[in-house]
Amino acid sequence: KFLLQLYEKVALLLTNLEQPRTESEWENSFTLKMFLFQFVNLNSSTFYIAFFLGRFTGHPGAYLRLINRWRLEECHPSGCLIDLCMQMGIIMVLKQTWNNFMELGYPLIQNWWTRRKVRQEHGSERKIRFPQWEKDYNLQPMNAYGLFDEYLEMILQFGFTTIFVAAFPLAPLLALLNNIIEIRLDAYKFVTQWRRPLASRAKDIGIWYGILEGIGILSVITNAFVIAITSDFIPRLVYAYKYGPCAGQGEAGQKCMVGYVNASLSVFRISDFENRSEPESDGSEFSGTPLKYCRYRDYRDSPHSLVPYGYTLQFWHVLAARLAFIIVFEHLVFCIKHLISYLIPDLPKDLRDRMRREKYLIQEMMYEAELERLQKERKERKKNGKAHHNEWP
Repeated sequence: KFLLQLYEKVALLLTNLEQPRTESEWENSFTLKMFLFQFVNLNSSTFYIAFFLGRFTGHPGAYLRLINRWRLEECHPSGCLIDLCMQMGIIMVLKQTWNNFMELGYPLIQNWWTRRKVRQEHGSERKIRFPQWEKDYNLQPMNAYGLFDEYLEMILQFGFTTIFVAAFPLAPLLALLNNIIEIRLDAYKFVTQWRRPLASRAKDIGIWYGILEGIGILSVITNAFVIAITSDFIPRLVYAYKYGPCAGQGEAGQKCMVGYVNASLSVFRISDFENRSEPESDGSEFSGTPLKYCRYRDYRDSPHSLVPYGYTLQFWHVLAARLAFIIVFEHLVFCIKHLISYLIPDLPKDLRDRMRREKYLIQEMMYEAELERLQKERKERKKNGKAHHNEWP
């Protein structure tokens, strides 16, 4: 709540410094800034988990440390996709439930407190009946920016639903269920808890349309990176076609993934651990003899190779396949998007033709009305003896 108020003040300050020429330009500028502040605030954790968590930690024996002291956080052994899925589940379930509770609970508490103060002011006249206009006046006033908060909430939900849908496919369903409930909560709030808002005309939804377009483009790029980098889809595919039992056969099935886990793990010599990273036990209580080697998730050479712990050829094959998948996936989705936009335009052809004909008829009527006015003025001047030979028409 505090950050939301801070973002609002900063957005107002920056917008006023720009000095927009019109009210619509001011609203568009303020809306864009508020959206960017909220978007970064709410999506920073998901972007961190998806693309940065565990990416720059180093490897055993050469861990990267913050201020040469603390190791960086790593993903769960099952992968970062599980962490991202859990984060999205918390946002789409708990956060939306809390937002609905606050949207309805806050005006309910405020109105109860207002009624309590009014009763205290009248003292013994507890059963006094107020006229309807006074009851309406005691309700909560609507936000100074109208439906801005409602639009912002829906746009942010659209972002959560689309940007990481590859990691949490249940997001659209949860968003649908939340919106069905919120429709009734908003109806109750507008009718019983808020003062009647003043109606105002608007040509369209303004800059929100451009923001939706931007989120759509970002969601395609983000999902491509989630599938290629965060998940194990590409490494499994490369193993099946290049390194597995079916390598070179042009097929990929369950039998082709035999040995994948072993191929995705690298070997590390325990004696190469840093002094502060050495394990507390040598593992003799499990195997009877001290362990000399351990395994970790990465594509690195063995400690006995010419370049110990260097990247293997499989690492570069996986990296190339990931980049190729991102490029192909993005272009394919964008081509399908533009094809659908071409086949299903925003305005049907017959409606667009009717609008053009209506515009033409309006222009023709205005021309005829102007022509009739000029002819009438000409006749009146002729009657008064003030006609001029160079007049039109």
